[in-house]
Amino acid sequence: MRRRTNGPPGPRTAARSGLALAATALLGAVAAAPPGAREWTAAPAAGRPYAYLEGPAGSVLQDTLSVTNPGTAPLTVRLTGQGAPVSFAARSVTVPARTRADVPFAVTVTADTPPGEHRGTVRAVAAGREVSVDLRLRVSGPHLAALTVEDVHLDDTTGTVRYTLVNRGTTVLAPRLAVRAEGLLGTVLDRPDRPLPLTLRPGERATRTEAWPDPPALDSVTVRLTATAPGAAPATARAEAAFASGPALTGAAGLLVVAAAGAGYAVRRRGKSRTQPEAA
Repeated sequence: MRRRTNGPPGPRTAARSGLALAATALLGAVAAAPPGAREWTAAPAAGRPYAYLEGPAGSVLQDTLSVTNPGTAPLTVRLTGQGAPVSFAARSVTVPARTRADVPFAVTVTADTPPGEHRGTVRAVAAGREVSVDLRLRVSGPHLAALTVEDVHLDDTTGTVRYTLVNRGTTVLAPRLAVRAEGLLGTVLDRPDRPLPLTLRPGERATRTEAWPDPPALDSVTVRLTATAPGAAPATARAEAAFASGPALTGAAGLLVVAAAGAGYAVRRRGKSRTQPEAA
């Protein structure tokens, strides 16, 4: 009979041992996980793919979130909203084992909410896991795009133009601006229409400045602003200013003195030529 010796394990024995250890670790992780941590769900009631609400500005719209706990222990779920003013009767709810809880929530549509489509999210968090439910809100009402440009002021020292844009409509606006200035001898500034780095919600106003680094030194200028936005009629406003810097005034005064002196000399010349006696 051949005696079996205790030598190092072969490749197959090591592989079986590794699989056994991995299976034991996995079973331990499953046993340690909180009941229901992997299986609970949150979704709009009636099995809808997302929550949909519709109503006019200034209203409160309601819906229901269904939280299902198929586990063997109670589950406490925390509820929040993002991107929309969502409120719950309670910020957390405990769902018994193998039970579904229907949690009402409300979305407050403020009076200044513009008509159209809006998005938000309802979030449910429990047992280290988060579920997000898409919230789609449609605000009814007329779509009116209206933009005005007001309180235009032209600084006669620096050339800076200050103005205020006001959204007078019911939609969000992305304004554009063109600037043109006319002096006594023609156009002294011409900036074509360009987008501004801002958006205006209904009723919102924004005061901005437009730099003019090289205004004329001596001129009477009228600056005209034209503001536009998609769907809105162009809005125009203007302001006037007289530019008169010290060096320019000094130079102009010198020219006037020279001109006056030249005119006086010419008059004297004409007077002398008239008083000279005629040759015999």
